[in-house]
Amino acid sequence: MQSQHVDGADKGKVFLYTLSTCIWCRKLKVFLNEQGVAYDYLDVDQQTRADRAKARDEVLEFNSGLSFPTMVVNDGQTVIVGFDPAKVKEVLKL
Repeated sequence: MQSQHVDGADKGKVFLYTLSTCIWCRKLKVFLNEQGVAYDYLDVDQQTRADRAKARDEVLEFNSGLSFPTMVVNDGQTVIVGFDPAKVKEVLKL
């Protein structure tokens, strides 16, 4: 699986599982960019079949609903499902 990195301020390990076609996923990326937060993301739908299956299994560890975006902070210490700017600000202390 090939994740992408976006440079910014270090607010902990921030990883997004997203879909390239998901408006809420795009809104979360734009929000994090506007806040200047460093993060990594994986557009699950852009992966090979085998990698999509692996990514799906990873998402299910954090989000049994398998919905997107799924934001994993500090290796699962906190998980935010969906686009929730207030919760992101709270968790990342923005």
